[in-house]
Amino acid sequence: MFAKDIGIDLGTVNTLIYVKGEGIVLNEPSVVVIDEENNRPIAIGKEANDMLGRTPGKIKAIKPMKDGVIADFDVIEMLLENLLRKVKQKIRVGKPNIIICCPSNITEVEKNAIREAAEKLGAKKVFVEEEPKVAAIGAGLEISKPFGSMVVDIGGGTTDIAVLSLGNIVSSASIKIAGNAFDESIIEYIKHKYKLLIGEKTAELIKINIGAAKTDSKKEKMDIRGRDLIGGLPKTITITKEEIEEALQDNIKKIINSIKSVLEQTPPELSADIIEKGIILTGGGALLEGLPELLEERLQVPIYIAEEPLNCVAEGTGILIDKLHYIG
Repeated sequence: MFAKDIGIDLGTVNTLIYVKGEGIVLNEPSVVVIDEENNRPIAIGKEANDMLGRTPGKIKAIKPMKDGVIADFDVIEMLLENLLRKVKQKIRVGKPNIIICCPSNITEVEKNAIREAAEKLGAKKVFVEEEPKVAAIGAGLEISKPFGSMVVDIGGGTTDIAVLSLGNIVSSASIKIAGNAFDESIIEYIKHKYKLLIGEKTAELIKINIGAAKTDSKKEKMDIRGRDLIGGLPKTITITKEEIEEALQDNIKKIINSIKSVLEQTPPELSADIIEKGIILTGGGALLEGLPELLEERLQVPIYIAEEPLNCVAEGTGILIDKLHYIG
């Protein structure tokens, strides 16, 4: 039985698993619910995500990935072991080679820790690749040629920005401003303006439904429920798209400034290529309404969204699986 190599997009929000010859076979939230008395998992993935903000006493919901890196190695092993078991129940994968993606600025110590976590699960060999490079490959960019390509991967925990040429990263940055930071800004904005406390899941729904970096549609509204910080009782308020645009403004500025910084570090010949070819956006943050238009306006460079921005990293691991002899 031949092993089927596996690619893992180990994200702060979701973990996606790609199996050679099968495509993306699993996409589940990076959440584990454990019983703190015996440190055993009660729920993992989608089931655990449904329990976020609803667990009692010594039952704790944990997100083991923080800002794109592993914050809790014991819990990440539980997550990977469970998700890989689900994959093996559907598909016989044998003892596979595994490619795992990470942000471009993590240390060698962190990379080694990721390798060890995967090796414990029975991997034949583990390769750790940088997310923006893999996202660019998954988005269809030809990064092996001697001209510049630029990708901005806005995930859950980090935004990874990179200029690539001849198969490698020339200049890059990774900042802890992405989907989770957007949610936190929405929570803080509503807390200060309306004295209403909302949870992470409500903030994410607001972002998905009426979130915007730039919009001409100021009239769109949404009713939200939370706990009144003054009276302590449940309360419903109505918020507008314009307010959420205001809440996200500082985060968007930080992303723009980081993109500018990477462009400033880029050799002029590659900068000329980027002006001609544009910048490609990947990750869930690429779907924020008005973001491509705002970036184009501020950077004076064409901006494009990848065909399937949420799947680019996982699809990129699939392409790299066929080229393991180049990276092994």
